[in-house]
Amino acid sequence: MKDLVAKINAEIETFKIESESLIDKGVKAAGARARKSTLEIEKLLKEFRKISIEESKK
Repeated sequence: MKDLVAKINAEIETFKIESESLIDKGVKAAGARARKSTLEIEKLLKEFRKISIEESKK
């Protein structure tokens, strides 16, 4: 679970960096990387939810 949370935090940090680069500097490629990051965050959050529910049932 800790490993998964670490991955989520790392991906959120990547999103922050890329989105700031897009907004502040206008780097269009950063927008694509930020969107890719959101998909990965979504996947990781779904995994977190699944594990969390399993743990609460024990």
